[in-house]
Amino acid sequence: MTTTTDTFPTYDDVKAAKDRIHGITRPAPVFEIDRNSFGTARVFLALDFMQFSGSFKDRGAANFISHHLEAGTMPDAGVVIASGGNAGLACAWAAQRHGIKASVFLPTTAPAVKVAKLRTFGADVHQVGTEYADAAAAAAEHAATTGALASHAYDHPLIAAGAATLLPEIHDQVPGLDTVIVAVGGGGLFAGTAMAADTLGVRVVAVEPETCRALNAAIEAGRVVDVEVDSIAADSLGARRTSETALYWAQRIQARSILVNDEAICSARSLLWDHRHLAVEHGAATALAALTSGAYTPGDGERVAVVLCGANTDPSDLITV
Repeated sequence: MTTTTDTFPTYDDVKAAKDRIHGITRPAPVFEIDRNSFGTARVFLALDFMQFSGSFKDRGAANFISHHLEAGTMPDAGVVIASGGNAGLACAWAAQRHGIKASVFLPTTAPAVKVAKLRTFGADVHQVGTEYADAAAAAAEHAATTGALASHAYDHPLIAAGAATLLPEIHDQVPGLDTVIVAVGGGGLFAGTAMAADTLGVRVVAVEPETCRALNAAIEAGRVVDVEVDSIAADSLGARRTSETALYWAQRIQARSILVNDEAICSARSLLWDHRHLAVEHGAATALAALTSGAYTPGDGERVAVVLCGANTDPSDLITV
């Protein structure tokens, strides 16, 4: 079954988002890792964790809030979002920047480093249940009772269009880019990347933990389905289901879907620290794990960009004596 709809964002929405968030978010630095590490392929790392809140999600949050401010549709009650951590951080950062109230609902399992950082952005923090789904239900109730504007961690056209602004930045810095590798949770970054890739002629590799495979399962089933969530990267990639938008774009561009295990994710994360002194989340390391584990082998001369999407992590477990 193929998902079809006319309501998904288009590349025109991406261009509008790019103009809307220009000067608000940071351009992503891109650099090439050592030649010959992957044969004759050239591999580049896109450091989008260097956004103000520590992840790519600043792009979607800035686009969402700026759009509603421009349209005059931001209520006095502000904005509310449910998150595993990063989407809430981005929303709180964007709200604080514009003097807007932000209420963020997270599961009790959210990393303490993310909860603490949320409070520095002035957000009202509520921890509910043990999974993202629990926080999402509480956030929906909050929106209904207070009139706050409901945002979403990944499943919203403005969020996806904002996320899509990353790939054109990478494409500009890597002439002849063939492939981009992204980690997938709920699918906001993937959907945006795939949307841009379709226009730019870039292949997309979607990488998920073996035990957090919402997009992979949807592709397999031909429809969005619920999955179990249990991975070391679940705090950022632990969505029970992907979005219809992500599935649509996965089918449209015939994205390659790859699964990696937690051991490979931890190894990739340690590698980034040991060789680059980059302290990233397990979710960000998931994308690189596709290469370092051999789950994805680039072809001769292939130019590959790996998105390192978030760094809101406790680096203490990276330090070895």
